[in-house]
Amino acid sequence: MRLSLSAHPHLAMSRRTYMWTRFYKRYGDLSHPDNLKRCLAAMLQHKPVWVLNPDRDRIQREFWQGEPTYARLFALFHQHYAERLGRPRWGDQLAFVECYADVIFAAYPNARMIHMIRDPRDRYVASVPPSQRRRGQVGGATARWLDSVRLARRNQQRYPDRYKIVCYETLVARREETLREVCAFVHEDFIPAMLTLEGAIRFGSVNADNADDEPERYMCQNTARPEVDRAVPEREIAFMQAYAKRDMRAYGYQPVPIRFSFGDRLAFYLVDWPANLVGMAMSRTLEGGRQHQAD
Repeated sequence: MRLSLSAHPHLAMSRRTYMWTRFYKRYGDLSHPDNLKRCLAAMLQHKPVWVLNPDRDRIQREFWQGEPTYARLFALFHQHYAERLGRPRWGDQLAFVECYADVIFAAYPNARMIHMIRDPRDRYVASVPPSQRRRGQVGGATARWLDSVRLARRNQQRYPDRYKIVCYETLVARREETLREVCAFVHEDFIPAMLTLEGAIRFGSVNADNADDEPERYMCQNTARPEVDRAVPEREIAFMQAYAKRDMRAYGYQPVPIRFSFGDRLAFYLVDWPANLVGMAMSRTLEGGRQHQAD
């Protein structure tokens, strides 16, 4: 599910252009024309970017009229796209953009960032089809969720007026109220057309009273279906809950009881556990590289 900000007449929203995660700092100092040329060539060959229908000559011309940075280059693509749509503001939906909060806020003084968090079990179901799952993969997914949660808290504490956390389940359960809050956060009027959303909640009811001692602003206070979606094998659910239980509860995501057979218990501790630890380590190595790049 996406926040339907694209329905707003003032906002031009792009989806997953991957500019920050794919191109930031990858081509050296853009004040050197050859580096800019290489970066532009790569961006214009990337489908999520060229669907914005960029004008290469105009981008090159206007780029040299200001500070030659990646942030300015990315902004030109979006600004031109918003201009063609007749909208004064632009935005981008991008996974892992929380890693770049410091440089984004430094580059765009009026920027606002909305960080959506979802139950890690449902997120895993939605992002990894059963046919593509392999041993150790849930470890990487758990590590990415935990790292994202950590950055969400860090960024909101550092930029309390510019960074907002929204829970997926809260958006589904209290759609209009949540969207009104988001509109107020970005200083735009609420538009009823933004209520056209689709989504489903799978995992248990959220009970803020049972959350750990976390600031109230982090918690999702909503009611979801109590059934457990068995699209995720119990051994994978067990691993996620073992490592993410504290942070899950902080956001109102309650663990579900797991009752292993003797054979499943052996497989969990002798096979799944070490494989998932390797998956976590590999994910955090990649995350460390991304964070280093953002610094």
